[in-house]
Amino acid sequence: MCGIIGYTGPRKTTNVLLEGLRRLEYRGYDSAGIAVGRISGEPRLQIIKTVGKIAALQHEVPKDLEGAWGIGHTRWATHGGVTRENAHPHLDQSGKIAVVHNGIIENHRTLRILLEKKGCKFRSETDTEVIPHLISSYYEGDLLEAVLAALQHLEGTYGIAVVHADEPGRIVGARNGSPLIIGVGNGEMLLASDITAMVAYTNRVIYLNDGEVVDITKDNYSICDRHAKKLDKKIDEVSWALGAIEKTGFMHYMEKEIFEQPESIARAMSGRIDLENATAKLGGLNLTKRQLADVKRVRVIAAGTSWHAGMTGSYLLEQVARIPAQAELASELRHRNPVVENDSLWFVVSQSGETADSLYAMREVQRKGATVLGICNVVGSTIARESDGGVYVHSGPEIAVASTKAFTSQLTVFYLFTLLMARMRDMSREEGTRFANALAAVPEMVKETLNQRDHIQAIAKKYYRAKDFLYLGRGILYPIALEGALKLKEISYIHAEGYSAGEMKHGPIALISPDVPSFFLVSDDYLHDKTISNIREIKARGGPVIAVGVEGDTETQALVDDFIPVPKADPRFYPFSMVVPLQLFAYFCALELGRDIDQPRNLAKSVTVE
Repeated sequence: MCGIIGYTGPRKTTNVLLEGLRRLEYRGYDSAGIAVGRISGEPRLQIIKTVGKIAALQHEVPKDLEGAWGIGHTRWATHGGVTRENAHPHLDQSGKIAVVHNGIIENHRTLRILLEKKGCKFRSETDTEVIPHLISSYYEGDLLEAVLAALQHLEGTYGIAVVHADEPGRIVGARNGSPLIIGVGNGEMLLASDITAMVAYTNRVIYLNDGEVVDITKDNYSICDRHAKKLDKKIDEVSWALGAIEKTGFMHYMEKEIFEQPESIARAMSGRIDLENATAKLGGLNLTKRQLADVKRVRVIAAGTSWHAGMTGSYLLEQVARIPAQAELASELRHRNPVVENDSLWFVVSQSGETADSLYAMREVQRKGATVLGICNVVGSTIARESDGGVYVHSGPEIAVASTKAFTSQLTVFYLFTLLMARMRDMSREEGTRFANALAAVPEMVKETLNQRDHIQAIAKKYYRAKDFLYLGRGILYPIALEGALKLKEISYIHAEGYSAGEMKHGPIALISPDVPSFFLVSDDYLHDKTISNIREIKARGGPVIAVGVEGDTETQALVDDFIPVPKADPRFYPFSMVVPLQLFAYFCALELGRDIDQPRNLAKSVTVE
């Protein structure tokens, strides 16, 4: 993995490929390369690969490089080190077949041994290189037929794009577990792993499913399954505008996306709050009222930031709707032989809708009879298509690797679902109205919290040299503490741990010293005094404390070293406002440290490998 772009048409191919790869930079990568096919003169592929950023690749591409079709790739190393040899595209022995690949070929060692016995010389350490050699072994003048034959031997996940020097203007792509999208233009066609790579050229796309293969030229496309059976697929129109994936005056995408949250939260709830009946409307659930009423427990499958959203949703569902709920780590659940009860409803949460661990866990519980609903941001993503129903969060494109606005939009969906379920059970109309009005007020609450930007930046400048942090919260704010610690780790590379504040005395208190700041989330609910006691325990041991608390909480403000106020609200809604200072604090610490904020080291936006 990580990013694929292919183009055939009248434009200068190198420009389209390089621009597409730049649009894919946010996914995280360590090397890049392109293969461009010549139309005139002797047929051949021109291959350029580099380690490092797209700017380095562009520097090596001759300005007069001709070509009317080609493929490009950004690589996030899985098999083999970060070297030019391991960068994609990879070639067959003849140098006429080039392949870019996202995913992992699980039987690559076996295939490599067989191909070496046939005389193939391998130039890299990657699993990908077996693909062009395998295709070459079946090639008899038709690239599609050779690719279809080769696919029968591949085990694992792949999204691939393949070109042959002797077949000008033709690109063959195939998908199994790694996203691949066709861009349908006017006299031009594109193939990419992400819509962002092609939105500058077309808004008409076709999403490939697992087991599907596409054959494109500049004027046409055909889709079939792995057994060459022709398939008809509908063309979808993407609503994203090009401006949505630009920085529009912000220094980083992450900063832009933090400040977009009032609008993205509002989009997530738009048309979904029914104030007249004091409930929520979520039409995509594909469940009747009777089926919803029969739900006895809720389980959430997710990873990373989405898991923290699922944890928050689980706390809320139990507290407000009185439904037992639990968030599960996808990477653990799928290997645990999970028990699926008939009266359980499952959610799978993923910004990209392509997260491999979450996708495989979803399929596992579906095999056991579970009803699984997706909460995704990317329209047409695999989880959105394969789940039994679900809700789009409508965050718009999230470019920074570290998720911010998608997280609060995921929270919004859980709050809507909680309102819906609570009103079907014991919540009164009056309480439902209060809850719905409080939810409708969240965008303004977040907007007001963002006014603390300069104050939070000043605090970050005070603490960014610290090597370790503790993040502590209680109740529904515990998952927010986990999310704050994750954000700091992801983009500043400062070690941080999130804990339930009540667990601090059961081990983590040993870490307290003047060099280890603690970040507390302090609500004004029934847990306020308990949290204050935890703060006093740390202050008694010389530990500096930063607190995010409620405006007017003079007790907390007097006790801690630094205080960040958020607007007073229904305590159940503080996860929205209290996560914002944690996002900004992580951002400003990373800024002070000179980190690559939008593309942190070792991370990828959409993790499509296990």
